[in-house]
Amino acid sequence: MLVDSHCHLDFPELADNLPAILDTMRDNDVGAALCVSVTLEDFPKVRTLAENHPHLYASVGVHPDYPDLREPTVSELLELANHPKVVAIGETGLDYFRLTGDLEWQRERFRTHIRAAKECGKPLIIHTRAAAADTLRLMQEEGAETAGGVMHCFTESWEVAESALAMGFYISFSGIVTFKNAKDLKEVARKVPLDRILVETDSPYLAPVPYRGRTNQPGWVKHVAEEIARLQGCEFDRVATQTTENFNNLFHINK
Repeated sequence: MLVDSHCHLDFPELADNLPAILDTMRDNDVGAALCVSVTLEDFPKVRTLAENHPHLYASVGVHPDYPDLREPTVSELLELANHPKVVAIGETGLDYFRLTGDLEWQRERFRTHIRAAKECGKPLIIHTRAAAADTLRLMQEEGAETAGGVMHCFTESWEVAESALAMGFYISFSGIVTFKNAKDLKEVARKVPLDRILVETDSPYLAPVPYRGRTNQPGWVKHVAEEIARLQGCEFDRVATQTTENFNNLFHINK
């Protein structure tokens, strides 16, 4: 069995076709998925998905790409995370690729999420893009290793991966690792220990080869796992079993 450790089933591209999406998951032996929150306004939809489907889980958080939202407080995140199907805080982090100017608000938002994760004992889902140095710095300053978590949709260098691994974080690979031009990322995927790897789709985005350019979905995480198996030089079944075990361990899911 596989697990999609990061998807957005509440987004309209997927929510409007949910029965077929869930059927494809089943047909590809994807036994669970984590539906990740990006705003507090849309969090109720994410939570409802998890409540209505035993094999779906939820996170709560505010993505760094949204500058004009009410900032969450630690107490608010703690209240919303106090739910048996909410297994993580995030996604959160830093993104200097899409936004420019004074981004101190991003850094303060990230700190808030780290503090909430430490207090509630649930792991972090971290997004970082064009901001690796500051992301690692804030993780270290705030003691993010106390909460643990995952560097989602990882596209950074081996040195960044090493730093995150040293803090006890997992590294999650998306469909990007299947792209022909992702040579540097493939090298990182070869080096990360299999017991610290997660696989994800980040759907509806980043569909893996052979579906690149189409609307992604959790059932296609199989192709990410196949590429990880090729890069690690091991059997697909080993990757499926280990990444599922990693997911359950990180997010404290009892099976």
